[in-house]
Amino acid sequence: MNAEPDRSHRGSIFLEDDAEILEHVAHPSDQWILKLQAPLCAARARPGQFVHLQCDPRLPMRRPLSIQRVHPERGWVEFLYKAVGEGTSALSRQPVGARLSVLGPIGQPFVLNQERPLRLLLGGGVGIPPMIFLADHLQQRGLAAQTRTILGSEVPFPFRPRPSEILWPGLPDGAIATMPLLEDWGIACRLTSRAGIPGADPGFVTDLARPWLAGLEPALLAQVELYACGPHAMLEACAALAAEFATPCQVSLEEYMACAVGGCAGCTVAVRTPAGVAMKRVCVDGPVFAADTVFPAP
Repeated sequence: MNAEPDRSHRGSIFLEDDAEILEHVAHPSDQWILKLQAPLCAARARPGQFVHLQCDPRLPMRRPLSIQRVHPERGWVEFLYKAVGEGTSALSRQPVGARLSVLGPIGQPFVLNQERPLRLLLGGGVGIPPMIFLADHLQQRGLAAQTRTILGSEVPFPFRPRPSEILWPGLPDGAIATMPLLEDWGIACRLTSRAGIPGADPGFVTDLARPWLAGLEPALLAQVELYACGPHAMLEACAALAAEFATPCQVSLEEYMACAVGGCAGCTVAVRTPAGVAMKRVCVDGPVFAADTVFPAP
């Protein structure tokens, strides 16, 4: 008998046609932070999930945006996005007070493994928002001290970096720049960039993570799990890093989407399963997958 298909994602996606823009702030390199009043989404969103957002009432196609933060009690959802095409450029012109249609939350979130309480979060570019959401989720549960975050960007960050006051043994002495929000949450954070940002390590996120992992005692390394979101090449490097140190890793994939609710199968990727390679939909079967099922070791 065939196993019943997974329908856990059904009944959990909500359409809010009248989501008001509460804040919409521009940052360098066409980056924007958008805050929407969307209480149904805010009440149910989990780290790693996303929404399918109407960018302009005149554009029929929505755009997927990763969730950066939520406030369930106040009903708002926050996003970081970069204006790179017709849709997101139109979105960047929407003023505070405008109302848009939002569909979400969508997808499978990150899963916290209680046997791996030492968590390393790796975010690159527009892959930063899910890491902020996950960091927020962890600090609200009293797990800030066991959380480490490395964020990378090839353009100026959408915040003003500052020197960290949280010690992180095992990293190069010059890597001191941090994200103030995470620092205020008590989460150790460091930045990487090749844009010459003072205090940021000039390598990639994996370059900065490697010496820390290499310096851990075996008992501590056995408690580590990696979580990552960013460009394809970065996620591939994160999967390789996890394999190098025999640590599990979860990756949040980013793909072009049409419907974003599993109907069109336009965002499929090859995923290794116990039954063999299968085509999985990033929107509802993901966007979070175990790294070694998407990026198998050579």
